[in-house]
Amino acid sequence: MNTVIKGGLVIDQTGERNADVVVEDGLVVAVGPDLSGDEVLDASGCVVAPGFVDIHAHLRQPGAEEAETIETGSWAAVRGGYSAVVAMPNTNPPIDCAAVVQEVLALGRLAPCDVYTSGAITVGRKGEQLAPMAEMAALGVRLFTDDGRGVQEAGLMRRAMEYAAGLGVVLAQHCEVDSLAAGGHMHEGEWSSRLGIPGVPAEAEELMVMRDIALSRFTGAPIHFQHLSTRGSIAMVRAAREAGVEVTAEAATHHFTLTDEACASYDPVFKVNPPLRPADDRDAVREGLADGAVDAIATDHAPHSPDTKEMPFDQAPPGMLGLETALALALTELNLPLAEVVGLLTWQPAAIAGLEGVHGAPIAPDGPANLCVFDPNETWTVDPDALASRSRNTPYAGRQVRGRVRHTIVGGRPVLVDQEMRP
Repeated sequence: MNTVIKGGLVIDQTGERNADVVVEDGLVVAVGPDLSGDEVLDASGCVVAPGFVDIHAHLRQPGAEEAETIETGSWAAVRGGYSAVVAMPNTNPPIDCAAVVQEVLALGRLAPCDVYTSGAITVGRKGEQLAPMAEMAALGVRLFTDDGRGVQEAGLMRRAMEYAAGLGVVLAQHCEVDSLAAGGHMHEGEWSSRLGIPGVPAEAEELMVMRDIALSRFTGAPIHFQHLSTRGSIAMVRAAREAGVEVTAEAATHHFTLTDEACASYDPVFKVNPPLRPADDRDAVREGLADGAVDAIATDHAPHSPDTKEMPFDQAPPGMLGLETALALALTELNLPLAEVVGLLTWQPAAIAGLEGVHGAPIAPDGPANLCVFDPNETWTVDPDALASRSRNTPYAGRQVRGRVRHTIVGGRPVLVDQEMRP
């Protein structure tokens, strides 16, 4: 059987055109007007784009299956238009060796979207000894990070960069200086003072961004910065790129939609790491996405079981759901052309993770049939109980947003049709 996606506006790296798209046996076989197929997916009034790529998702397996599994997280992904996700390594045990990589990839082969995994930079994510990156790279791992905490020791980070450059992989850094961030639970500023909650200063992020830009320049190794949240960080990345340093950056949806004022409710659903920042920082993230200083939108999808997120603010773990709301938040909050939003969600993150041959590719004959069809004008209200994730910790409950995924095709197979999951 083949499938035809009819009546949509195709947007990819090559531009925009009104066309039908036929997929069969995992490939796009035709793009043009008035095409037919065995199964018809209506795309009237919709955009047909490459499937979205999330390079920063916490799928929690192994070790925290009560919050999420690779299966449930993948269903959340296809509901959000994602054909590929890159799992973060802060699991239990951490993804820091070939055996755990193989376990995650094996589980991923049963998922409705393509699941890739990152690997830890250091053994146990402890920042003391380099992990065996070569054996993980041999299994296809292309992104390495100790996400959840940054590599604190500069000499160790230098050796990691030199090692990564030789392997042809990319290091992704969670930028946070522990000695400045210790004991903090939200952004350090006006609202933390008013609320009596210990804060994390912007400098905790910015000092590590500054250090790793210098190390990237010194070693010649690329560096990717995860979930940047401050004006200073984005300004340094912008300047580094202009100076020829091989640096990329991502922004999480919550950092361009929310501010630290949301913590005034003392609701731990607004606790995240790095923390929500003031409006000036939020606006800087938006500016970075608009002018290219920030390359990709990442979800930092971080599910937590209700019993942990219902603890007091200073005891609750940081993290928010993101996979099912990323597109809508980008369309609702960012004043960007559709093509730029699609790029931030597709081919740009795919290139960072080394997935551009399979995901984010132009929609053309013989190309991979990993596609997303979304209505950019449909409005809907976020309902935690209607989400596919095993957890419910979204900060957007009750929020009206614009833009909704209608169909998701992975490897030529429609896995989401008219917003309904198809096992």
